[in-house]
Amino acid sequence: MAAAGLEDKWPVLGRHEHAAGWLRVWIDLGRAPRTIDAYARGLAEFLQVCEDHGMDPVTANRADVAVFVRELTGRPNRRGTNVVSLDSGCGLANATIQQRLVPVRLFFDFLIEEGIRESNPVGRGRYTPGRRWGGQQRGLVPRVVKLPWIPTEQQWCEILAVAAAEPPRNRVMLALSYDAALRREELCSLRTDDLERAGGCCGCGRRRRRTGSSG
Repeated sequence: MAAAGLEDKWPVLGRHEHAAGWLRVWIDLGRAPRTIDAYARGLAEFLQVCEDHGMDPVTANRADVAVFVRELTGRPNRRGTNVVSLDSGCGLANATIQQRLVPVRLFFDFLIEEGIRESNPVGRGRYTPGRRWGGQQRGLVPRVVKLPWIPTEQQWCEILAVAAAEPPRNRVMLALSYDAALRREELCSLRTDDLERAGGCCGCGRRRRRTGSSG
């Protein structure tokens, strides 16, 4: 993807010489078109916020970047204004906000390398051995890792009550997925010769061969 095409898609890039130059470097390095597109989109959104609030992106400080983060957290979810992502508490997921900040941070790294500025206002999370509290320094936006959903006992009872009214095929699929810890793709690709009968029980041989686990 040529730089001119990016400027046509996001005109704000053409109004900032350093931004266009930074993207041109990534294009010349042969980065994947989708990567370039994602970088251009994130940087264009930051530049637009800078223009809307009268900020100079080249000399922007941490407070200016915080304005951009506030704009991101105030955006509605694509599925509706009332939909809130649990990991961020706002419309955009935490991973999406992190993704938007990556090109902004890399852009400031570029400005530092070119001698245009001295510091990067987009902080990085880092670990420094020997410091108190484990030496952990948080980034500008805390990174949230989603934990798997584990049903409560009541929820399990509700799942089983619904499954009890399903055809035998669906009940067998539920039982196999639980007993053999099968992923959705593994469950849907099972064949009859993957099933083994021993001692009056039915097990999944494919899962055992792949992971060495029983079941």
